[in-house]
Amino acid sequence: MKALIIDDEPPARRELRRLLNEFDWLEVAGEAGNIDQAEAMVGSLAPDLLFLDIQMPGGSGFDLLTRLEHVPAVIFTTAHDEHAVRAFEVDALDYLLKPIDPARLAEALTRVKSAHRQRARRPDDVLEQIFVRDGPRCWFVPLREVRLLTSEGNYIRLSWGKTQPLLGRALAALERRLDPNRFFRANRQQIINLDFIENVELGVSGRLHAQLRDGPEVEISRRQARLLKVKMSI
Repeated sequence: MKALIIDDEPPARRELRRLLNEFDWLEVAGEAGNIDQAEAMVGSLAPDLLFLDIQMPGGSGFDLLTRLEHVPAVIFTTAHDEHAVRAFEVDALDYLLKPIDPARLAEALTRVKSAHRQRARRPDDVLEQIFVRDGPRCWFVPLREVRLLTSEGNYIRLSWGKTQPLLGRALAALERRLDPNRFFRANRQQIINLDFIENVELGVSGRLHAQLRDGPEVEISRRQARLLKVKMSI
């Protein structure tokens, strides 16, 4: 498995790399000192795991996750314990406090290995429907009927029929449970249901514009446009 270490403090990065040398099944593919560097490296290296600090100049670890089109598994590494609840709300595998205890690190990596094996064994373990409570109203929403999912902070706006309920979950956390044959990440904020695409037009700078049936036109980022062309033989 490939991992990235993202921390603004070089001594912390060196110490974590030293500790990770004990795990021969894990490759540290790179290091980043801020979220701009990290975003570029995630896009180019496609890591399986992030060791992610929270408080960094220029943006937090949480800010980075909202900017990624595909979010790897995450272990937060931080000197502050007050963000633990939020960390697990974004589906982090673990939350390690600095200085990192080798035994806790080993425990976290055991969890990483287990999660990775489960995904490999059960590729078809996808959500078919989801329970949504939006104010006083509740629904069981069949995901095959949702044409568009849009990130709104820590919530997801579901475009489902004539309603647009809010789901209290981060888009990246839900994405891992969606059927990859039906749902496609169009850009940082939106996932589209491929069954609802009426037509696709070429935009500027390599982007695409997908018109959804009974829905809006969605811009597909340049990087994702290349993947969509292959997926749909465009």
